Amino acid sequence: LQLVESGGGLVQPGGSLRLSCAGSGATLNMYSVAWFRQVPGKEREGVATINGPTRTNYADSVKGRFTVSRGDAKNTLILQMNSLKAEDTAVYYCYFGGTWGQGTQVTVSS
Repeated sequence: LQLVESGGGLVQPGGSLRLSCAGSGATLNMYSVAWFRQVPGKEREGVATINGPTRTNYADSVKGRFTVSRGDAKNTLILQMNSLKAEDTAVYYCYFGGTWGQGTQVTVSS
């Protein structure tokens, strides 16, 4: 199983980014898949989880701003991030079945 994240970058506060996680070697659809993020010197924290087609959970810090969903392409996971704040700056990781992606950097700064 391999997970590859993409879509990170530099965005101004209040802006949006759309992260993607593409899986290969296993079927992600219908299973629990999660997004985590990590800031240097801090523990990796859960951001959002999706179970089945639409059952989602979010960290309190991102509720109402982030949306996790299954992508249109097979075996993809999407994290739509709106109203971004400086404190959302982190490396974002996709996680499934004990496997982590390589991460994608999100930087929110003016």
